[in-house]
Amino acid sequence: MAGLAARVAAVLSALHGWPVYLVIGVLAFGESAVFVGLVLPGETSLVLGGVLAARGNLHLAVLMAVGVVAAVAGDQVGYAVGRSMGPGLRRSRWGRWIGDRRWDRAEAALDRHGPATVLLGRFAAVLRALVPALAGAGRMPYRRFLPANAAGGTAWVLAATGVGYVAGASWRSAETLLGTWGAVVAAVALGAAAIAAVRRRHRRKN
Repeated sequence: MAGLAARVAAVLSALHGWPVYLVIGVLAFGESAVFVGLVLPGETSLVLGGVLAARGNLHLAVLMAVGVVAAVAGDQVGYAVGRSMGPGLRRSRWGRWIGDRRWDRAEAALDRHGPATVLLGRFAAVLRALVPALAGAGRMPYRRFLPANAAGGTAWVLAATGVGYVAGASWRSAETLLGTWGAVVAAVALGAAAIAAVRRRHRRKN
């Protein structure tokens, strides 16, 4: 993945104008879509886009808008695929390629936290790639999935491009910072969601 990310960085640095937005949008869409997110460096492309915006090569607002639309649309595709295939998704050829460990991790998070996992899973590569499809396969109501997807996609894109923009000079240091920050945010938020769920159950028993 590191080598692929480096090649993407080289390609984006060599492009100018709308092709840069197009490549970043395609990668952000792909990383959010089912399965593809495990092999495409969409997050890296968003961080690098922020770095390029800081250097004056891109417009930050346009970059963010393209990224949000692409990321949210990618999750919509994942949800639709999961809803269409149902439980058979995991048993498909691609599903077996993913491996039981990844599926079990994503399923456990989704069962425990529901829509919160759709939102916060954006900051973990495995969850970002698998949770939308699992939400569709598990028949999560679309009215619950869509707001969480939109909020998570927006937060993820703004964070990735924003970190790149602030870092300015180095996309590698920005990507490292984003990974650390995202993991901390996701862990804290999921912990808060778990505590809230325990409190709700306690109130119901009383």
